[in-house]
Amino acid sequence: MTIKDVKKLLDGGNVSKEELATLAKDSRSGIKKLLVSYQKKQEKLAKKRAAFLERFKYERNFWAKGQTVAGIDEVGRGPLAGPVVTAAVIVDDDFDLFDVNDSKQISPKKRLELYPKILQEAVSVGVGVKSAQVIDQINIYEADRQAMAQAVNALDRKPDVLLVDAMNVPVKIPQIRLIKGDAKSNSIAAASIVAKVFRDKLMDDYDKIYPQYNFSHNAGYGTSAHLAALKKYGPTLIHRKTFAPVSDFFTEKQKK
Repeated sequence: MTIKDVKKLLDGGNVSKEELATLAKDSRSGIKKLLVSYQKKQEKLAKKRAAFLERFKYERNFWAKGQTVAGIDEVGRGPLAGPVVTAAVIVDDDFDLFDVNDSKQISPKKRLELYPKILQEAVSVGVGVKSAQVIDQINIYEADRQAMAQAVNALDRKPDVLLVDAMNVPVKIPQIRLIKGDAKSNSIAAASIVAKVFRDKLMDDYDKIYPQYNFSHNAGYGTSAHLAALKKYGPTLIHRKTFAPVSDFFTEKQKK
């Protein structure tokens, strides 16, 4: 085999022990370098797989009892504009997307790649959305809780238990609150990716309506450019009146 052929073989990933043993006897320096690179990639993949399986430890406890588990997470508590979005995701032990992790640890490109795969592999997915108006009326914490309940109720299969990232969902289902749960549970991590991509898509749409605020890049967070646009043009219909400095544009009566 030529070095090019060997590279193609190793890049494919499905290499048998016999093929590796044969390549290990090859004296060409190019082949040796390819094998070293392949081995490092395999070790990295093995660590990723082991970490992924470890993040199923909470789910396994309930799967062993024949129970269904849903992971819940949210995105958008801190922005000055746009809704808060939540997701509820049920997966089973066939779920094998090793790259699923806390959405904050994954690049935007990877999140976009994983989003449709999660929708395809998940047993069920539900999404909840609460607007800036609702946030202003009942506060962000309560809006977040209501959006989580909306996401759970949107599932086409009722879970036996919820794994929630540091929140309490107002539904009559047993739940476990996990601090930084999106880094501890694949169900929550999958929910974090779904919520993040869903909200980013919404903010991309709002960017077309309000291009001067650059929502497709700041997602409604208070970047310097966003604050400058807010000062120049004033707040939009999707800005949160009760969040400073947006609140500076309204009287207490107008905020209500």
